[in-house]
Formats: sequence, C-alpha cells, structure tokens
Amino acid sequence: MNTAHAIRAIVADDEELLRDYLVSKLTALWPELKIIGTAANGIEAAQLIERERPDVAFLDIKMPGATGLEVAQGIEGDTRVVFVTAYDEYAVEAFEREAVDYLVKPVNEERLARTCQRLKKELAAAEPAPQIAQVLKQLMQQAKPQGEGPLKWIRASAGSTTHHVPVAEVLYFQSDEKYTIVKTATAEHVIRTTLTELAAQLDADEFWQIHRSTIVNLNFIASTRRDDNARLFVRIKGTDTELPVSRAYVHLFKQM
Repeated sequence: MNTAHAIRAIVADDEELLRDYLVSKLTALWPELKIIGTAANGIEAAQLIERERPDVAFLDIKMPGATGLEVAQGIEGDTRVVFVTAYDEYAVEAFEREAVDYLVKPVNEERLARTCQRLKKELAAAEPAPQIAQVLKQLMQQAKPQGEGPLKWIRASAGSTTHHVPVAEVLYFQSDEKYTIVKTATAEHVIRTTLTELAAQLDADEFWQIHRSTIVNLNFIASTRRDDNARLFVRIKGTDTELPVSRAYVHLFKQM
C-alpha cells in the first residue's frame, strides 16, 4: 500500500461519547491520521467504507443495523479493521492469531497507542490486508456453545402463527437491515436473528456466507457467472435468482 498519502480512517460506534472519545484519542496519538468520517450504526459504517475506501476502520462490534462483524465481512478493498469489543478472551485470541487488531472497552490509551504503532508498521510494509472472512468464520465457530449441533429448524412468526422451517429447505438467508429474510422454494419468512448469529449456528459445510448480507445453501447453487466487470454471481436452482459474491468470499468458489 502506498503510504505517501495521509492514512485515512473511519470510526463507527453507536454511542456518541465513545465515538468522540476514540476520535480525540486517535487525533492526539497519531496526528498524521486523517479521520474522514464517523458512523452511528452498521449500515452507515458499511456505506462509508464502500464510498471512501479508508485505510483503517475502527468498528464497534455491537451496533444497530449491522454488527461490526457483518460490516467487516462486506469490505471489498484493503481496509484494515480494528474491532472495538467487549467480547471474552476467546475472541481476543482469534483476533491476535490472525493479525486483526482489537480494543476492549473501555478503551485504554496505552493499548490504543500500541494499536496505532501496529497499524503504522503494517501499512508501511504494504502487505495485503488479512483475509477478514476467514478470521470471522473462525470467531463464529468458537462462539458456538460446545456440544451443540448445527441448527435444524428456523422458527418464523407471522401474527399468531409460528412456522417451523427445516433448515435443509432454505435456499438462502438475506439480511434486510433490521431483519433477515429466510427464502425457501415455496415461501419467504422474516426473522429477527442476525446473519452473524445464524452463521455461528449453521453447518459450515452446507451454508456459506457469500456477502455481508447473504448466506447461501450450497445444495441449491445451480451455477456461477461472472459479469463484464469480473464480479461473481451464484444462481439458485429452480429460480431466476442470482446472488452477488463479495470479493472477500470469491476464494470459496475456486474449489467448485
């Protein structure tokens, strides 16, 4: 990565005081860093990253609209991610092993200074950003309760009726800001479970996350297609539906 230009960063946190605190501390510790924008929720953060392509994104994990994990999964470029988290030690270890940094709330100034030094070194080395999709998959698997098997049924309520949808019949899951759409061959249901939570419960050999907003059932993939801009799409069996694959997940299809 070319470091001749100013390093550009965004900060996303739904708590304004914490967001302002992090911006002020970063400004003091790393004067050359240019904060080009802030976001108060996951949707804003994703849009800001897509529009501005910052060098670094400081993402709170728990945000409305989309979690920091979901935002990170949709990053297309070389943006480095620093998670701001209250997660337990297992998550911290996962981030450390994969060279994705983290900050535990309340953010300690000394720890933030180490993060800045680490980012400076990585950016100066001009090495590609870590494969964030692989990091998050590992984290989600570690978050799954021990001894608990893959999810078999989805409960979707509509008025006074609760539908019990076999997971094996789900074509794909797609997030729609506050909700997740569960698509089968014959129906469409809406649930409040996030894609991050679903990814931790689904069988990873049967369901792949292919985009920040999409998890697909591999058994229902009919074909793949690239458009004129080399973007990859998957077609769902028995439908005209094509789902886009983010660049972070294209490597999954090399084996198919």
